[in-house]
Amino acid sequence: MLKDKDVTATLAVKDIDRAQKFYQDVVGLTPLPAEEQGVRPFKTGSSSILIYESDFAGTNRATAATWMLDDELDDTVKSLKSKGVTFEHYDMPGVTRQGDIHLTGKSKAAWFKDPDGNIIALVGR
Repeated sequence: MLKDKDVTATLAVKDIDRAQKFYQDVVGLTPLPAEEQGVRPFKTGSSSILIYESDFAGTNRATAATWMLDDELDDTVKSLKSKGVTFEHYDMPGVTRQGDIHLTGKSKAAWFKDPDGNIIALVGR
């Protein structure tokens, strides 16, 4: 039923204008036309994310969206850091860290939070 359908990450935010500025100017996403008030979609690769205003923004303590970057992880982390993004550091069994990048087996990952506390993951190899 859903296996051939696209999916959109949906992120709750407190201030839609501040969040739009972050996802557009810092993360570099392309805004799409908004069809509803209080909702802003963005194009990312062949998919999208949707931000919307909610009183529950910032209450999720788990990863809300993940970008799969393959060999672009290191450069993406450097670019986001140059724009003021602070990366999260987590202690997990079997995981080591080189700077802001967590290493496990052949995978690498880095996490940051948007202005509302949504946790964003970047995963590469």
